[in-house]
Amino acid sequence: MRAVVQRVTDARVTVEGRLCGEIREGLLVYLGVAGEDGEQDLKTLADKIVNLRIFPDQDDKMNLSVLDTGGGMLVVSQFTLYGDARRGRRPSYTAAAEPGKARAFYERFCREIRSRGLQVETGEFAARMEVRYTNFGPVTILLDSTKLF
Repeated sequence: MRAVVQRVTDARVTVEGRLCGEIREGLLVYLGVAGEDGEQDLKTLADKIVNLRIFPDQDDKMNLSVLDTGGGMLVVSQFTLYGDARRGRRPSYTAAAEPGKARAFYERFCREIRSRGLQVETGEFAARMEVRYTNFGPVTILLDSTKLF
């Protein structure tokens, strides 16, 4: 699994003008699922994200997690995180999970985060979404459950 994690002061996602999910301070997470991902990938990434120390403490050092701050999380499914553009100009998405598996892992990931006591809002799986947010910092972290980067 892969994630792009952004520290935000606000984030919202809409589909055809309809609000799907919205948070105040917290994390905007774009989540991609690979075809070979398993339960351990899901648990590893969920644990890493909720404990990622990227929020400022009283000394303005990035030392607190979203769990520490009580922030929310907006999770948006994004298969394009597995786009491979090393050859040619059109990315290949063959490493991404097929839609049925991707949806199941996306939903399980959100349940896993909720089970840790966080507010989780979501986009709409497989929809054309508009995401608006204010990146705070800016802070953007790339994560891969296989520790590729």
